[in-house]
Amino acid sequence: MEDYIIKGMAAGNEIRFFAGYTREVVDIARQTHDLSPVCTAALGRLLTGGALMGSMCKNDDDVLTLKVNGDGPVKAITVTADASSNVKGIIYNNAVQLPLKADGHLDVGGAVGRGTLTVIRDEGPGEPYVGQTALVSGEIGEDITYYFAESEQIPTSVGLGVLVDRDLSVKHAGGFIIQLLPFASEETITKLENSLANVASVTNYFNDGMTVEEMMRSIIGEEVFGDDIRIEEKRSTKYHCNCSRERVTKALISIGKTELKSMIDDGEPVNLHCDFCNTDYEFSIDELKTIYSQSI
Repeated sequence: MEDYIIKGMAAGNEIRFFAGYTREVVDIARQTHDLSPVCTAALGRLLTGGALMGSMCKNDDDVLTLKVNGDGPVKAITVTADASSNVKGIIYNNAVQLPLKADGHLDVGGAVGRGTLTVIRDEGPGEPYVGQTALVSGEIGEDITYYFAESEQIPTSVGLGVLVDRDLSVKHAGGFIIQLLPFASEETITKLENSLANVASVTNYFNDGMTVEEMMRSIIGEEVFGDDIRIEEKRSTKYHCNCSRERVTKALISIGKTELKSMIDDGEPVNLHCDFCNTDYEFSIDELKTIYSQSI
């Protein structure tokens, strides 16, 4: 199954939902950053959450950043998503190893610890919106659920899952965001709460061979809402870093002549590294001189 995201409505438009399959997104991150299993799960959950929240953006040029800072050994995770659900991410400590939890699952909460989740929405002109809430568990899904409730006052249920295979590759990854709209009736709220009480781990649905659409009909409760669960959009999602030599060159131009002159005087090529995709950009002295002539 290829990576993709769906958006839909249910219960007479009283419920909206976003869901996706992100196995390749997460596995590319695993390989790019040489992640341990628990780090694959931690970064993978935040990447999936970012891709889903990116699909919620109102404008094509919007950019969303999620930052997790905890007191666990992972320390920090950053994910950036655009309105097309392209995502990229970094994790401060990629080699954390922890014992499995009693239920046999990876201990993401232990790796992340307690701290803060910061959401930055850059929606064009003006200052970006910044919301910050405490991490309630470090398990990522519960933390994003709490963020929506506290910072945006939207009743939300978030489920995120990453299943790491025996060879350390990603077997399945995906997630969902379900939200009640302000005019939702008490009947709809009760029905949805009853359905969510029976939700299994996200990756269990994929292990059972379900598609994202089938998963959401099961989670929301097709037997409760019947045909009133509608898929309105389907889109691809991918791990994508938008760095390029041209963008790095512009960044060098922006630092000004004084700093560039110092680099040139050092007499050594300059190497700039992108943490999101592990790409190195090397600039020779002659190239630095050309950039110097273009700077202000």
